[in-house]
Amino acid sequence: MMDIGKKIRVLIVDDSAFMRKVLSSIISADPTMEIAGEARDGREAVQLSEQLNPDVLTMDINMPHMDGLQATEAIMASRPKPIVIVSSESREGADITLKALELGAIDFVAKPSSGIDLDMNSVREEMCRKLRMASKVRVVRTAAKTKLAQEIASSAPRVDASLPSGYSPEAVAARRTLDLPPSPAQSMFGGAGAAGLAKGNGRFPIVVLAASTGGPATLMKLAPQFPKDFPGAVILVQHMPGSFTTQFSHQLSEVCAMKVKEADAGEILAAGTCYVCPGSHHLRVSQTGRVLLDEGARINGYRPCCDVTLETAAAFAGNMCIGAILTGMGNDGTQGALAVKSAGGHVIAQDEATSIIFGMNAEAIKTGAVDQILPLDGIYRAVEKRVLYIFGAAKVGAL
Repeated sequence: MMDIGKKIRVLIVDDSAFMRKVLSSIISADPTMEIAGEARDGREAVQLSEQLNPDVLTMDINMPHMDGLQATEAIMASRPKPIVIVSSESREGADITLKALELGAIDFVAKPSSGIDLDMNSVREEMCRKLRMASKVRVVRTAAKTKLAQEIASSAPRVDASLPSGYSPEAVAARRTLDLPPSPAQSMFGGAGAAGLAKGNGRFPIVVLAASTGGPATLMKLAPQFPKDFPGAVILVQHMPGSFTTQFSHQLSEVCAMKVKEADAGEILAAGTCYVCPGSHHLRVSQTGRVLLDEGARINGYRPCCDVTLETAAAFAGNMCIGAILTGMGNDGTQGALAVKSAGGHVIAQDEATSIIFGMNAEAIKTGAVDQILPLDGIYRAVEKRVLYIFGAAKVGAL
């Protein structure tokens, strides 16, 4: 923990002398921060991070000798420090930035595409706010890049080898209670049981995953746990620019069994699909279950706004709505959590221990609308059990 009154020491990493000067000017003008040093490439960043022990780093992506992704990997695998990526909004920049976030970087600031002058003053407030927040995060060593897939796989729910393949103990017990016998050839939601109920009454669960700071790495662990035949629609709302959500949906689709796509305006929500809200729009669910996209002004400072999606999903799905408020800075999702609870739905909040930023979820918990506070590796299992409850209640006419 930093002493009260002590300035946040920032190590700037960028191969452009001009950009280092611009960043230095922005950071030095903030009375809470000071420059610890400057690095011209990733290799020097690793060395200076060890020598200067800064509180937080700004990290460029495209650099000679060692790029920002490699430098982030090296720093987070040895003596981890909070890192804020500073990158372009190009497709390539988005791809590498998202990988850096998976490797442990805390957040990112997109360089504005305003010409050769690189007017970083337009992101001055965002830059300083994110550096101050990142400096407070307790970082831990992360797996090497080559082990990312193993890390994601290891976060899946553990299953007793004595049980039918693909089932948790709770799932087997619940299915027996509901008279839905498991089939080894299918996941717990396969067959005529749950799928038949969803088709029969035209309704199915809507799960909304709301995240901000720390969300990409969190969602890369959570989303792959949803099976291909999940009998509900999943809507993912993550605070990031539109160009980044496009690339993020592509990355998620590579590791998820469930179909993943960026949401399109006017499409009808379908079970078994994960819809990523475009970062340039708010996503609403209509009363007929269609996706409505709105590129209007920020709502309470956010676009996309998690509250909007949660509130409209709750209005459509009612007690079949499940909201999960994950890691993130701010209070987006708080009003949405209240709406889900008021509609008879179920609200889950990620716990503090597994959150990169305990902000959005902490604010949701304060409202009293949260039904469960869970570590990241327990969230999918809670969703699974709630869905089984929904279909069981529907089967006996209680829903």
